[in-house]
Amino acid sequence: MDTLRIAVNGVSYTEASEIYKPHADPFTGPITNLAPWNFAVLATLMFVITSLSLFENFTVMLATYKFKQLRQPLNYIIVNLSLADFLVSLTGGTISFLTNAKGYFFLGNWACVLEGFAVTYFGIVAMWSLAVLSFERYFVICRPLGNVRLRGKHAALGLLFVWTFSFIWTIPPVFGWCSYTVSKIGTTCEPNWYSNNIWNHTYIITFFVTCFIMPLGVIIYCYGKLLQKLRKVSHGRLGNAKKPERQVSRMVVVMIVAYLVGWTPYAAFSIIVTACPTIYLDPRLAAAPAFFSKTAAVYNPVIYVFMNKQFRKCLIQLFTGKPAPENMNATSQRPGMTGESCTGGEMSAIAARIPVCGNAQPKNEEESPSECSTVAQLPIPENKVCPM
Repeated sequence: MDTLRIAVNGVSYTEASEIYKPHADPFTGPITNLAPWNFAVLATLMFVITSLSLFENFTVMLATYKFKQLRQPLNYIIVNLSLADFLVSLTGGTISFLTNAKGYFFLGNWACVLEGFAVTYFGIVAMWSLAVLSFERYFVICRPLGNVRLRGKHAALGLLFVWTFSFIWTIPPVFGWCSYTVSKIGTTCEPNWYSNNIWNHTYIITFFVTCFIMPLGVIIYCYGKLLQKLRKVSHGRLGNAKKPERQVSRMVVVMIVAYLVGWTPYAAFSIIVTACPTIYLDPRLAAAPAFFSKTAAVYNPVIYVFMNKQFRKCLIQLFTGKPAPENMNATSQRPGMTGESCTGGEMSAIAARIPVCGNAQPKNEEESPSECSTVAQLPIPENKVCPM
């Protein structure tokens, strides 16, 4: 540790220039003056988070593989989210557990770059998956393009966009625009937020805008429009007629809050450190946002999958082995009702009541169907296994 020797009243004192300073080589030794129990606590936390995430997200992918009725266009992005969270935990979570158990990043520089890229890449894929999911729900419920429905090709284009766009903004540090380096605590790797280089600052700012602000904007806009549509649908309804709208409204609020809770601390930390690279932060405090963001891989499946009653029924069948009710075994038993017309649970009931070109159904049943009438207006039972 660098020290400064001073004399006061003839007595010599040694003042540390930094309270915590990484080992001269972060790949060969731990941070000095940081008790080993700190790393033991982090290793335990990462073991629990990683184990839960791997189990939950693998279960989601297994259920989708087992039950054909879950493999619908609006579920593609949900499974993609589970895949991204699974890979975040498999790479970043596993490596972080091992390095914290050891007390430093003993795997070397190449593994540091690999972990930094993999965690950032898969994490941004998960973030943009949430944004695309919000857009798809807006597309299905609000129907901005009229008669155009969400189909497999549209969902596939969404997946292609998510993986390509995320790769474009996470690969530059590997080739010199910024870099992936060891964090202040010395057991994880991340983009180099602490660089004084202006060129690196341009990457951090661009990364912040494209990978946090933009997906957050899409989520707020789409769910805002969705809530606006729900208010129009529920206007004048009483009692149980408003129940689906209330449930979806609560779900939307939970989704937005979960996104902000998981990623805002990490995004705010990166901007603060980039703006003030000389700021002193306790290594444990500096590491907290990155570790906290990894918890998103645990609660994402709970919010986006396990709160979906159709997924939940299939999961119960998967674990108990009991046959599902007959009305769960098909999604297109009724004429005019296809898997792509289902949107799942409460959202399917809402979409069924919203005409494509207007805000209300014809007043008189005897009136001939208008051009706004579509198959989406058919009542869709909530107990059908349709994607949400």
